[in-house]
Amino acid sequence: MSNTLTFDLLKEYLATPLNCPSEQIQINQLPGGYSNLSFLVESPAQKLILRRPPFGEKIAKAHDMGREFAILQGLKKAGYTKSPTPILFCEDESIFGAPFFLMEFVEGAIIRNKVPQGMLLGQQEFDKLSRSAVDCLVELHQLELVQSGLIQLGKPEGFTQRQVTGWVERYFRAKTKEIPDLENAATWLQENIPSTEYTAFIHNDFKYDNLVLDPANPCSIRSVLDWEMATIGNPLMDLGTTLAYWAEENDPEILKLFNLSHLPGNLTREELMDYYFTKAAGSKEEMIFYYVFGLVKVAVIAQQIFKRYSLGHSTDARFGQLIHVVEAAGKKAIETLQTNQL
Repeated sequence: MSNTLTFDLLKEYLATPLNCPSEQIQINQLPGGYSNLSFLVESPAQKLILRRPPFGEKIAKAHDMGREFAILQGLKKAGYTKSPTPILFCEDESIFGAPFFLMEFVEGAIIRNKVPQGMLLGQQEFDKLSRSAVDCLVELHQLELVQSGLIQLGKPEGFTQRQVTGWVERYFRAKTKEIPDLENAATWLQENIPSTEYTAFIHNDFKYDNLVLDPANPCSIRSVLDWEMATIGNPLMDLGTTLAYWAEENDPEILKLFNLSHLPGNLTREELMDYYFTKAAGSKEEMIFYYVFGLVKVAVIAQQIFKRYSLGHSTDARFGQLIHVVEAAGKKAIETLQTNQL
């Protein structure tokens, strides 16, 4: 299909649920993000967020709009307060070129590769924010699973093995050049699956730019976004992914693109683990495997997006640089295995 989106049919469709004439509905794509597309939908009475898949080759589950909608519903049933309220799901692809859903718009600030203008985030604030982020992750990992129905979102038995196998397979499907470090790290993961398995609700993409902060109190997290990869599985894999995104000052510059965790005041990866394990199951000694997994996963996500770009499915110039993320993450994974240090 064309990479050009038109909004006329969508506005006509939304006129009834938004209870206003279609010509009074405004729709604009939001910047940022590397995966599913987000749009701000405005009517005279309210603001909402619309989510739909990206163009081109799809990642299994990650672009299933019905599943993401069900995750948001399950979170509300579990009593979780830091997720947007789901409002409407549409699977009719003729309306907007793909299934989509509407959810609550949460007012706030999102920190991407720089601190938003006018927001004070110094050393003290980052110390508090990094601890708040860990608290938020722990809260997710301790959600009730059965009564809420969240348990139906995944199969916890054998989760770690399936994840390793799945991400390695995705890499080879998206591979565009030889990157020996990454392939060696992938092989090591396949040969070192942990015997202990933990079970929890996991976000699977938890980092600063998926958090909505209170601009007046940036240490306070109002909402968590981008639930497309959430499931039931091993929470240490979730932590490992967060650690892979959690760049430090001495890390390669290319790996600092996704998180402001490298700025002064933030917990180091070591401190983050220490803090997490005062509140949740597992131990720091187990995390070499999960951190290497996180790095490989980040590399594969970047590789998949780079391949979509290389095939012409996106003209976003950021995507053309992601092959360097793949290389740097692979190198970081091998360094971790050689030094036994995160």
